[in-house]
Amino acid sequence: MRTRSIGKALPRTTTRVALGLVLLAVPATAVATTAGPAAPSRPAAAQHAPHPARAATGLDDPAKKEIAMQLVSSAENSSLDWKAQYKYIEDIGDGRGYTGGIIGFCSGTHDMLELVELYTERKPGNVLAKYLPALREVDGSDSHDGLDPDYTKDWKKAAQDPEFQKAQNDERDRVYFDPAVERGKADGIGVLGQFAYYDALVMHGDGDDSTSFSGIRKRALAKAEPPARGGDEKTYLNAFLDARVWAMKQEEAHSDTSRVDTAQRVFLKNGNLDLRTPLDWKVYGDSYHIG
Repeated sequence: MRTRSIGKALPRTTTRVALGLVLLAVPATAVATTAGPAAPSRPAAAQHAPHPARAATGLDDPAKKEIAMQLVSSAENSSLDWKAQYKYIEDIGDGRGYTGGIIGFCSGTHDMLELVELYTERKPGNVLAKYLPALREVDGSDSHDGLDPDYTKDWKKAAQDPEFQKAQNDERDRVYFDPAVERGKADGIGVLGQFAYYDALVMHGDGDDSTSFSGIRKRALAKAEPPARGGDEKTYLNAFLDARVWAMKQEEAHSDTSRVDTAQRVFLKNGNLDLRTPLDWKVYGDSYHIG
């Protein structure tokens, strides 16, 4: 049974894309010193000798990226088989229209439109191209106008095409994965922290509101310094996960915070900052294992 929690704030357009473009355009060393609001100065009594920033390893290592995809799929699709989700599509009643594919692209939150536009740019006349006018009309709403009754059938047909699968992979990376990794490296956090950023971007998208990824990070920075600013990694990640849980609880559909509490928080408590296997966790009461 699919137990995907509702993800991504509405609307999610310009600022979300801008994050990826900015982070990819600016060297990580520059981002580390310029991006994001400065954290408030800490009381002298609470200060300690600065912690040296640990070398940030990458979630973009192929083996680590595979783990990331399995972790997200356990929460989004109740399965570790993330590649089986290219064909997934349904309206889960969250006000975001159709949700589909490996990362939960939504017809109401712009990223499904961008995905189909990319696919059509690469393969004109594909089975989904005829839905582009309707996708533009329903963007920002939960409407199915112009999509029913055959859109889901055609989506599943397109999912058999390696070009559509590649388009899903590329949009996942451009909009969510690459920005999360770049921002995490700039903040001096390792694989687990970069994954925490990625999972937050997948669920909440980005924007100016307090429950977006940037809002969550800003809330964390008000409580702790990241390693790139001399802070302790575990302390900062706990602050980030606290902020993430707060953001999730602002929407009823996010009230089950187990993808943080019994997954990411468990890895952090165990000091597994590099997501070394074996990994054991639970999401929505289901147990998972990567050996």
